[in-house]
Amino acid sequence: MSSPDSGGRWYFGWNIVVASTCITLLTVGMRMGIGPFFIPLVKDLGISRTVLGTIVALGMLAYGLGMPLAGHLAQTRGSRFVLLLGVVTVTVSIIWAVLTTSAFGFFLSFGILFSLGLAFTSPVALTPIISRWFTRRRGKALFYLSTGSMAGIAIMTPLLNFAIEHLGWQATLIGFNVLFIALVVPVAFRVMREQAPPGTDTGGDGSAVSGAPGATGVAPLAVLRTGEAMKTAYFWKVVAGMFACGFSMNLLGTQGVPMLVDHHFDAMTASLGIGVIGLVAIPSTLVLGQLADRLPRRNLLAAIYLIRALGFLALLTVATSSQLYLVAAIAGVVWAGSIALSSAILADIYGIRTVGVLYGWAYLGHQIGATISSWLGGWGFDHYGTHWVAFGAAAAVLIVAGLTSLSLPASVLHVVGPTGRRAQAS
Repeated sequence: MSSPDSGGRWYFGWNIVVASTCITLLTVGMRMGIGPFFIPLVKDLGISRTVLGTIVALGMLAYGLGMPLAGHLAQTRGSRFVLLLGVVTVTVSIIWAVLTTSAFGFFLSFGILFSLGLAFTSPVALTPIISRWFTRRRGKALFYLSTGSMAGIAIMTPLLNFAIEHLGWQATLIGFNVLFIALVVPVAFRVMREQAPPGTDTGGDGSAVSGAPGATGVAPLAVLRTGEAMKTAYFWKVVAGMFACGFSMNLLGTQGVPMLVDHHFDAMTASLGIGVIGLVAIPSTLVLGQLADRLPRRNLLAAIYLIRALGFLALLTVATSSQLYLVAAIAGVVWAGSIALSSAILADIYGIRTVGVLYGWAYLGHQIGATISSWLGGWGFDHYGTHWVAFGAAAAVLIVAGLTSLSLPASVLHVVGPTGRRAQAS
């Protein structure tokens, strides 16, 4: 096995990061790229958009509910097992969805079972193994994983739209499944190595390298079991941030273009404005990943939430296309990163032993926020004729999340030095 980078050779952990990023590109890209399927599904299944929207919303909730189970399986059975289980679940669900002719069958197959399969191959299932392989550069590694999510949103939606137009939605789902199997199965057997080398990426002696506020030799609450950790205030502060993240991201994804059209932008300009956010988010994750291992993670997380809140308020007030693109570019810088930082902070506080399950439960908060914003976006406009209800609420919860994040630990409290003695970290 390759030694850590400090020895001058390629560190095998980066193979795991690259493979996990590619898997995330497919899973998150499919989960967030449901838009092109809407009209074909409505026509072929003979259902209303309201019914299909309900199926998708409940599927998002099922996706969130599958996260704690994915984290538990990754922790107890290993990443290979949970990834292969995800492949089987996705395959069965796609075959069922393609063959079904009823709305209820599509709800069970595509809405529930498919969502669970994607949860088993989501970042939650991949975060524990990355956290085990990285200590000094854990923030960077998890940020690179987030790059897969952003790339998935930017790449998969147009690809799915192209495939559906030329092949139909059934063939598109089958093609996705073939590609999914071809990627995940070899990765599960050849790349996912559960046992990290001694010292991980710290240099081989088990000591954390100075200058990395998030790097940890001993997490302060690593002695806690999962249930005990979930009773602590730190965990619920992370969950609050994840709720705000899911609330805001899904609201923009579902209501961003309609809101801008209602504010007198044409549909193409509105779509391009939202697209700029995703495009800028891809390179910004690489920069934020560098900062995540150099600055206190709580400060970076708080800045992301607070700037994103200002972005939501600014989107409600832009009047020209140039203003829209400028606001979108600024928002894109902080659009990614909150999930990566949240998982890194959980590993820093509670240790890598329970991070998978804790991250899974925290991600459920993300999906609950996404489900609520799906409903509030339509309800607020239907009842009050304004998008200020939902977008103002998004800004409010993001501000609360940002301020709450500042009360998280600035760094891990104890770092094990080369001599084995504990020293107080700054």
